[in-house]
Amino acid sequence: MTTNQPHTTKPTAGEALLPIQLPETPLPETPLPGPPPSVAAPPRNRRLLWAVLRWTAAVVVFAAVGAGTAYGITRMERTDVPGLATQSDGRWDYPELAKPPLPSGTPEPFAEVNKAGAHYADLRALLLPAPEGATEDKALRGTDGWLATKDFLAEYAPEERDDFRQRLTDNGLRHIATRGWTTQDGTHTRVYLLHFDTAAVVDDLFGSDIAAYAAPRYLLRGTESLTHDDDFAGIARVDNVPRSVYTESRPYGAEQVRQAYLSAGDVLGVVIQSRKGAAKAVPFQQTVVLQSQLLG
Repeated sequence: MTTNQPHTTKPTAGEALLPIQLPETPLPETPLPGPPPSVAAPPRNRRLLWAVLRWTAAVVVFAAVGAGTAYGITRMERTDVPGLATQSDGRWDYPELAKPPLPSGTPEPFAEVNKAGAHYADLRALLLPAPEGATEDKALRGTDGWLATKDFLAEYAPEERDDFRQRLTDNGLRHIATRGWTTQDGTHTRVYLLHFDTAAVVDDLFGSDIAAYAAPRYLLRGTESLTHDDDFAGIARVDNVPRSVYTESRPYGAEQVRQAYLSAGDVLGVVIQSRKGAAKAVPFQQTVVLQSQLLG
């Protein structure tokens, strides 16, 4: 951008004095006139004053132009600034998240005094809300917000359900809070929070083959294989909430499935996303991390 500079004229030091030629014949006895009048050079301090004023004016002009440019950039969207234009990375617009208040006198789930790792807040209030523009899956609301175990097990392959049901029963599953939604691109998300008596129970379930690193113990409905999701390698972890994440390997059917298990005190979280064609990595990562933060 070219900035118009104020036009200034450099002050002159005065006209040069012409040499005085004396005539060859003497003039009458009259005193010789003094040298012709001339324009005196500006005093040194006046010249310095001109320089100061000139540079001050230049600085003011540049400062005004610079301030205007900075203000313009702060008022522009990122994609309007040349060199900073970026495309969306596919994240969803979730509402502002806040943990529900704890009952009076109860500790946080990972406080030192809370040996059981208990979540005293209403588990239904710890569910991640649906993002903007999504359609909520009302069938997953259950009764008073609690889902029947059989409806949760319907996510899994028929041959896996009896064994998984027995394992949940043996470990004292109390209830399941759940929420699901479908976004405009067809991604179907389900979040399940399984509540047990203590963190020790959840640690045992999570640390066993249910959520093994390489692959989960129980296959989801419509999948042939789920393996460790390498896309999560660089995603920040949430303190006190270990996770195991999986993605359906090729070849898969009409849709791809992604899954995560979260161990959060006395809560075992299960996040499932599926989409026709391919389930995108970024919204899955975003959903898993945000749900982990609500439980942490």
